[in-house]
Amino acid sequence: MSTKAQNERILFGLKVKQLRQRLSLSFADLSEKAGMSVSYLNEIEKGKKYPKGEKIQTLARALNVSATDLASQDVDEGLAPVHDLLQSNFLNELPLERFGIDLAKVVEIIAGAPSRVGAFISTLLELSRNYALRQEHFYFSALRSYLELNNNYFEELENAVDNFVAECQIPAIRPIPGEHLRNILEEKYDYIVHENGLDRYPELQHLRSLFIPKRKELLLSSKLSAIQRAFEYGKELGFQYLNIKERAYTSSILRGRSFEEVLNHSKAIYFSVALHLPLQSVIQDMEFFFQHNKWNGEALQNIMFKYDATPEMFYHRLTNVLPRFFGIRKMFFLRFVHDTIKGTFDVDKELHLNHKHHPHGNGIYEHYCRRWISIALLQELFQLKQAGRPSDLLISAQISHYLNTTDQYLCFTVARPSYPSPNKNVSVTIGLLIDDELRAKVHFLNDPAIPARDVHTTCERCSIEDCVERAAEPSIVQKKQQFQQIQERLNKLLG
Repeated sequence: MSTKAQNERILFGLKVKQLRQRLSLSFADLSEKAGMSVSYLNEIEKGKKYPKGEKIQTLARALNVSATDLASQDVDEGLAPVHDLLQSNFLNELPLERFGIDLAKVVEIIAGAPSRVGAFISTLLELSRNYALRQEHFYFSALRSYLELNNNYFEELENAVDNFVAECQIPAIRPIPGEHLRNILEEKYDYIVHENGLDRYPELQHLRSLFIPKRKELLLSSKLSAIQRAFEYGKELGFQYLNIKERAYTSSILRGRSFEEVLNHSKAIYFSVALHLPLQSVIQDMEFFFQHNKWNGEALQNIMFKYDATPEMFYHRLTNVLPRFFGIRKMFFLRFVHDTIKGTFDVDKELHLNHKHHPHGNGIYEHYCRRWISIALLQELFQLKQAGRPSDLLISAQISHYLNTTDQYLCFTVARPSYPSPNKNVSVTIGLLIDDELRAKVHFLNDPAIPARDVHTTCERCSIEDCVERAAEPSIVQKKQQFQQIQERLNKLLG
């Protein structure tokens, strides 16, 4: 049924309930007056049923209103917040079914206290407007929550990749030659691939690829590395093999139009990553890596090189593998972008499994802790370039202890230049919460060669004194201290 009809059912049901309660009628009373079953009336009030013309007239007479008024979208003050909520399309933007939530249950909650629930959601909408949160922010936040809910592991996608590999006779050896994947796109799916197709469009230079569906043309940037091209080929194969119709045509989503589009983009990325980094092989490699008694960054780097994977691809695969097959569920993933011209550090991708961990992105313009290995490695990468000794890849580890907590994380970070974007570097970090489970899995956890540091979330919230890495004053700490002093003085005066 259409969105409009769904909203009409919800509003109609709430109006019937409101009128019935004003008349102090029970379901049995209204059933007798209207000649309708209690179960049918209950489904009307829950927004599951919408009666036809004759029944609307009968119901209106029983409720002492006209059929026109009952069926109209006009409401009084009591239902105005719900009406505004439905008009805002907020409920229809929520991917409720993906989280196992029945819309009827949401309607029941709204029906129970329409003014209060409506006012609460109106507050959320107002906050989103005040903080300039666009629709796509919501979609990406919902996607992260969905991935976290499933520990970022999807058996159906793993099976689809296995079936694709068998059907297309993809060799077991890795890395997969990009030309092989390109041939499948061209021969099986009638693609026309232009490896430098984006070069003639200067306004699209920040894109890696663009698919033009009406001509089945895939335009690529000539600045891509071989593995980046192979990854784009794998993603397009994912869209085709999974028969995904609602999709973005650019390599990254410029503006999400729906949650399904954002989710489908994520599925295609998962498909490509799983294709390039086979599940069982990665499990075996990580088992061997964790058995080292000493931290060995070169060994971790060699696993990436084995698959010719970018750090993002490799770390994406680790978020699939570690929770499911190693029992390491308390972890986070962060990707930082360092704009070397502006001198800024921004989180553009993050994932938190099991719960929200200390290091996370924020949109309130605070300065991320410079003690994080994620940022320290980016600074080192920039300094090496400034000194005339540029590096294509830096890899390091850190045990991060979060100030004023007992939480410690084992963090692996890889930093590299951001191809093809000039003047930008990126780092990707996986942080594993140190607990008994991790100690049993990771044999090199107590290696003294791994530096341990006290860290915080942002400079503004950090009380570490004489921090040489500090990028901003601890303004929030100072405000809290000032408020505490005010409170203590008030307690003395009023106590």
